[in-house]
Amino acid sequence: MLVVGFPAGAFRANCYLVAAGPGRECVVVDPGESASDGVEKALREHELTPVAVLATHGHYDHVASAAELSETHGVAVHVRPEDRPLLTDPAAGLGPQLAAVVGPVSLPEPAAVEPLDEGPLDLAGLRFDVLHTPGHTPGSVVFTVRAEEGGRVALTGDTLFAGSVGRTDLPGGDADALASSLRRLMSSLDDGTVVLPGHGDSTTIGRERVGNPFLT
Repeated sequence: MLVVGFPAGAFRANCYLVAAGPGRECVVVDPGESASDGVEKALREHELTPVAVLATHGHYDHVASAAELSETHGVAVHVRPEDRPLLTDPAAGLGPQLAAVVGPVSLPEPAAVEPLDEGPLDLAGLRFDVLHTPGHTPGSVVFTVRAEEGGRVALTGDTLFAGSVGRTDLPGGDADALASSLRRLMSSLDDGTVVLPGHGDSTTIGRERVGNPFLT
């Protein structure tokens, strides 16, 4: 399996391209602010063809380029219904401080939008399992996928980071819901699962289970 990741935008949100291998179809996960150039570069370098955009949640720093990529490549944006309004109204998911940083902005409607539900999602020759993890936003999800070479990868968005977890003080945030989602995540994934978060460095479930102060 091929995973290409890079941080983009003022908030340095991680965007990922996931494919079965070079020269294959891929999905683009969380193309946020100013992510399009990085996505196009990765597509050329690895000869990838995008078939979908996946959103771990609807915050601006994770979906700002989703509509552009949807239009350019004729692919759908997959997002939970709870976070669907944030695709075109980013201010609805931002508190006053972040709204001041981002400024007045609206986003175009993607060419196509598909609602995410829990369960398997077959795309680009891979099977992604979708786990609804509300708390950071009502529509937050974690995508997990098994590599043919063995092992499992979890794209956790802003639900789980290396050494931390998602904030719950923005509109739609819910600390109790996040705590429940994290317990479910820890019980669903084994220690060897590689965590690719929405910000910061990668980690593993095992490392977070014993060292993350929000989980221990």
